[in-house]
Amino acid sequence: MRTVPSSSFALVAGMQVLAGDRLVTVSSELVDRFVSGDRLLSAGDELLHIPVADQVLVDTAVSAASAAFTQLSSVSDDAVSLFFDRFASLLEHHESFSLIATANVIDVESARSRGRSTTRLLLSEGMRADMISGLRAWRDSPSRRDLTVATIEHVGWTVEQRRAPLGVVGFVFEGRPNVFADATGVLRTGNTVVFRIGSDALNTARAIMEQAVRPALVAAGLPLGAVGLLDSPSRATGWAMFSHPSIGLAVARGSGEAVNQLGAVARQAGVPVSLHGTGGAWMVASSQCDVERFRQVVRWSLDRKVCNTLNVCVLMEANAAELIPVFLESLVAAGVARNANPKLHIAGNVSHVALDEWCDGQWPIDRASGLVDETRAERIGVDQLATEWEWDGSPEVSLVVVPSLDEAIALFNTYSPRLVASLISSDADEHDEFYRQVDCPFVGDGFTRWVDGQFALNAPELGLSNWENGRLFARSAVLSGDSVFTIRTKVTQTEPALHR
Repeated sequence: MRTVPSSSFALVAGMQVLAGDRLVTVSSELVDRFVSGDRLLSAGDELLHIPVADQVLVDTAVSAASAAFTQLSSVSDDAVSLFFDRFASLLEHHESFSLIATANVIDVESARSRGRSTTRLLLSEGMRADMISGLRAWRDSPSRRDLTVATIEHVGWTVEQRRAPLGVVGFVFEGRPNVFADATGVLRTGNTVVFRIGSDALNTARAIMEQAVRPALVAAGLPLGAVGLLDSPSRATGWAMFSHPSIGLAVARGSGEAVNQLGAVARQAGVPVSLHGTGGAWMVASSQCDVERFRQVVRWSLDRKVCNTLNVCVLMEANAAELIPVFLESLVAAGVARNANPKLHIAGNVSHVALDEWCDGQWPIDRASGLVDETRAERIGVDQLATEWEWDGSPEVSLVVVPSLDEAIALFNTYSPRLVASLISSDADEHDEFYRQVDCPFVGDGFTRWVDGQFALNAPELGLSNWENGRLFARSAVLSGDSVFTIRTKVTQTEPALHR
């Protein structure tokens, strides 16, 4: 990654700067905005401008987090537990939470007025309860920050390998308030964290910091820099943080395009990065599918839009005529539960009278911008199975029919983000074959929404990684607070004359 400080380099409109493997022309608009002290990064094939004020904001927060990281080495596990306990209690307390809820209402109303999705932004009572539960799970979990993972005995000396905290975690995420509770879990293993949240949820984030996080840090005697918030709507703060040399791990979750850009910034700066962006689950119903089971798992894979929501359903030609009406019934039921009409995308040339009726009719679809009259279903190319439908009120999903399970697996490995795959089949051999061949970290035999750290593993997650851009080395695709660590090696020598 190239960094260009204006104090030593003058930008001129029309000049070319190397960005990735391309020469990018500097625009006059960029020259007008670029002042002394600013930075210019090249990430991928783009030029990213970081104003000096954003860089100073990041430097200050990361420096405080680095100092807090050093201080945490002498903080007791009980003090860390007390932080989580106080954080949870403050969220549970009516007076402190009402101020957070008021800020969230402002964020939600602002987002709606701009046609933005509020599905993940709304701090509902259910989300509040999950945050409290997750924080108390961290409170009650044992400390693993000095856990011995291996002991090697030699004659006259012993080698121990022990877990140790990694450092400052830089976290960029979309407008989901519950991430605050999940990501502070890195304190359990002695790390510190700096957040950058999307502008849609910035008021909510400020309120959570003021009403819950900082009071909990003070009550537990932890340094205030242990949890920091970049209080700015500027995306440049995320670029500055992900290229900062003092970040031990950069974590990004949100939309695929933004996450990929942040990943490029971190990688080119040599900062370890964990990305949690593109999602969308796939479900395959084999010719050995139980119809009632299929009905239920489709319905409960479409209750809300998150990364593990059903995005593509694959049926076999052998029983498609039987399953298509069942699929449509469950899709409609998912919409009714949300007081909205669903939207269907049909890939390929599959023909069925029920699908033809859907393609002919129109009804209101609940988009982030409001109700829009659209066809109930539309035909798409098979390559569009790679599209993740980012729906708000109306459940939205793709349907495709193939001749065999092998063809279904081939489509998944070609077009999916390689995150979640579910096979509905009563044939054990098919399940074994499916597990061997699908290239993804999460494989199931029912509804797709089980893919969640807290729901499945009782461990609040920082994010879920797909295998679209490769597998994580020696790590689960669930990144949790207690999985952010490194290994230290300690030797105890009992034989003074030991030598090589």
